[in-house]
Amino acid sequence: MTGANERRVAVIGAGPAGLMAAEMLAERGFAADVYDAMPSPGRKFLLAGIGGLNLTHSEPPETFVTRYRERQSELAPLLERFGAGELRAWARKLGIDTFVGSSGRVFPTAMKAAPLLRAWLHRLRQAGVRLHVRHRWLGWEGGTEDPTRGLRFATPEGECRIAADAVILALGGGSWAKLGSDGAWMPWLAQRGVELAPLRPANCGFDVGQQAGNAAPGWSGHFLDRFVGAPVKSLAARVTDARGQTHERAGECMISATGIEGGLIYALSAPLRDTIEAAGSATLYLDLAPGRSLERLAEELARPRGSRSMASHLQSKAGIEGVKAGLLRECLAKQDFAVPERLAAAIKALPISIAAPRPLGEAISSAGGVLFEALDDRLMLPALPGVFCCGEMLDWEAPTGGYLLTACFATGRAAGLGAADWLAGRE
Repeated sequence: MTGANERRVAVIGAGPAGLMAAEMLAERGFAADVYDAMPSPGRKFLLAGIGGLNLTHSEPPETFVTRYRERQSELAPLLERFGAGELRAWARKLGIDTFVGSSGRVFPTAMKAAPLLRAWLHRLRQAGVRLHVRHRWLGWEGGTEDPTRGLRFATPEGECRIAADAVILALGGGSWAKLGSDGAWMPWLAQRGVELAPLRPANCGFDVGQQAGNAAPGWSGHFLDRFVGAPVKSLAARVTDARGQTHERAGECMISATGIEGGLIYALSAPLRDTIEAAGSATLYLDLAPGRSLERLAEELARPRGSRSMASHLQSKAGIEGVKAGLLRECLAKQDFAVPERLAAAIKALPISIAAPRPLGEAISSAGGVLFEALDDRLMLPALPGVFCCGEMLDWEAPTGGYLLTACFATGRAAGLGAADWLAGRE
């Protein structure tokens, strides 16, 4: 009988999911070799830390799990075993304290990803995990029937073949290809009968279509000259999807050269994208004055403005100026400015025509990938015995706010333990 420490597992992908899978294997006494295409591990993880590393979120578990939309039932049991609280405790054991920000988001006290990653890699190496960088997976060698054998890798020294006793795929989705998650694995799994959903942009910006005040699609040249790159603060937004469900968020966004992006838009990107796919376009309604009622606005705007300009009137009576005033002129017909009720209604629900999401390569994350229906409870692919999947390459999505990282850690942990259990059952 082969001892557990003689059984080797190839973990392909050195992001949070892959590294967590390797840690679970090492804890169970299995040898883990982690392969990554990049020159160093955790490249996308470090990028996420540039803004402070939003590790997870402090909201109650019953609310937390709803952020995963259609996949909350599949992720719920994994998050119950390793959710926000467990993730914070895990970081603390690495010497990384965390705190809850004003928005409920959880950050390391140092507001950096590098110290956590360094401590984690040190612990993994001490546990016997071996890291192999500049190893880009190329799928399987032709004719290989055993999916744990004939693994092809491109390296600086040329192509090599690797065999293992089990394989964990943690290859990421299709966003940020320059950091390694390029979705190149999709056809290789499809050829072997794995059920996949197409990769789509998530947490992304959008191109705008033709607005009421313009003759052509997109922002007008005058608007772009003045406001491209401008933040739009203190507003709320809503969209009604193709199923008739309304989604609302508050926050801020930014005007881009082709449309609109930023945290508020990312939070609504899934219903916006899905509505565009179903109906060809979507309408985003912006509340430019969330602290004021429609009735109050209409009353204030109806007051005589005398010799004052409309811009001055909007600023003094509605608090609308700068980019918000520009949006009104961009998206509202000229005649509506003369009717206080219509102007007030537009301020409370300004319709923005949304034409298309920005390309997948620009998105923060991606939707689609390996269907949960193609996996068993251990996250193994029955179509490829001994091959497990985890992280963003699975078909789930979530908004920013710590939800993406938490699910990557949770699925990585589940895949690592699943592979260990599968190997232990074969001894």
